[in-house]
Amino acid sequence: MSRQGSRDTAPEIAVRRLLHASGLRYRVNVPVPGMPRRTIDIVFPRAKVAIFLDGCFWHGCPQHATQPKSNAEWWRNKLDKNMARDVETTRHLQDQGWTVLRFWEHEAPEDVANRVSRSLIGAIVPAAGFTPGGL
Repeated sequence: MSRQGSRDTAPEIAVRRLLHASGLRYRVNVPVPGMPRRTIDIVFPRAKVAIFLDGCFWHGCPQHATQPKSNAEWWRNKLDKNMARDVETTRHLQDQGWTVLRFWEHEAPEDVANRVSRSLIGAIVPAAGFTPGGL
């Protein structure tokens, strides 16, 4: 477990590069407000948008997650706790008015970046009092 990178994973870097290339600026690995031991992978603080890129194994992807055969009960408990922590973190942020987007590591970086961009438009435009397409 100690060799597993928890930040700057290949999927995170790919998505960050695409977001940066499209002109978006963000922060990375920011502590969750009120939960300092947990971090948000990509943050747009002014828009209050939190992006998580979850690993299939560690976060229980329904398509790709596998259960280790040795020490199976320990792993099942560990992975169940990870998933429960994800739900708790998401709810905590949403209760504070954040938009939370979670993606799986296997999702195409281009698709993730596009969905993030669309969500940011939805989060920023109403806050600025701007109505798209109208003056």
